[in-house]
Amino acid sequence: MSSIAGTKSGLTWAVQISVVLLVALWLFPTVGLFVSSFRTADQISSSGWWASMLPSERNETLRTANPDTQVQEDGLWVIRGNLFEADRQAEISAWGITSQDIAAYTPGETADMGEDGRLTVEANGDYRLVNETEFSGRRGGRVFVTASSPPEFTLDNYREMLFDPSNREGMTKAFFNTLTVVIPATIIPIVIAAFAAYALAWMRFPGRALLIAAVVALLVVPLQLALIPLLKLHLAVGIGKGYLGVWLAHTGFGLPLAIYLLRNYMVGLPRDIIENAKVDGATDFQIFVKIIIPLSFPALASFAIFQFLWTWNDLLVAMVFLIDATGETTVMTKQIVELLGTRGGNWEILATAAFVSIAVPLAVFFALQRYLVRGLLAGSVK
Repeated sequence: MSSIAGTKSGLTWAVQISVVLLVALWLFPTVGLFVSSFRTADQISSSGWWASMLPSERNETLRTANPDTQVQEDGLWVIRGNLFEADRQAEISAWGITSQDIAAYTPGETADMGEDGRLTVEANGDYRLVNETEFSGRRGGRVFVTASSPPEFTLDNYREMLFDPSNREGMTKAFFNTLTVVIPATIIPIVIAAFAAYALAWMRFPGRALLIAAVVALLVVPLQLALIPLLKLHLAVGIGKGYLGVWLAHTGFGLPLAIYLLRNYMVGLPRDIIENAKVDGATDFQIFVKIIIPLSFPALASFAIFQFLWTWNDLLVAMVFLIDATGETTVMTKQIVELLGTRGGNWEILATAAFVSIAVPLAVFFALQRYLVRGLLAGSVK
């Protein structure tokens, strides 16, 4: 039956299901990070992000107002107010006056606390504390409640991380520092590799085959192997503590892959177009600029995605070649590592910082992903 036209084989179904599962596994943490970045610390600690659209119920310890707010009514001393903050909406399902029995009363019931008076709590948090004698002390009494809060989202996390000038751990400066590193580190190797790939694909000169073999060999050289020698060279020439050093490092590490991808793509372009251009008197530079570059845009975009994502998410190269004790050149990956050390318990801040760091790579990937497969498959089929 699998050979009948219009039916799908078991292998086809298996492939499609596998793709769906891989997409779901990739989206699951990304969506979770996005949702968590709009939640408060209490919400994150009390429920998972998948429950963010549902009312959340948790036990809380609240306090009544201070005794200095009491008033006298009909011979009784009264303290009234609302247990929740002014901008919060919640509904109490049970409450108590001791930690041993936090659900002793339902909303509307009155608890007799002896010499401390009688307390009545409503479902919306309104309370009335009454006593025949004047209340004393500096703090209000504790009330244990089980409250259900509606779904709530906030932009305060983004305001604190991006726009709060008093926040020394903000991501705004690190964001622009990362752009300062990434944009030149993506453009420079593309420009150099495009010229080199054209020469290796269409120009005849002695040693071309050896150069192609050397490019392929450099693809397997570990990044860590070259860090220390390259750093010593940068320090010797005076570029080891700034952006220039990290630009050149990323360029050097990205060139082998760039040349390999672009050369494979260019060598598969129709030879007749180039030969006709040479017959018409076009120079190699004119052919390269007016013919090769426009036709090679899928390969250029494919490498741009790889290089941008790699340099944006890089931590090792930035820590080695951006030596700065003042934090003026701190990139986002390093900033997040510092946040883990200083604010490891603030999950809402960490989630916001992490999503800010992946938002730009996601936008770049989705903008150029249609060229990714075309560029990667360049030269594989004749």
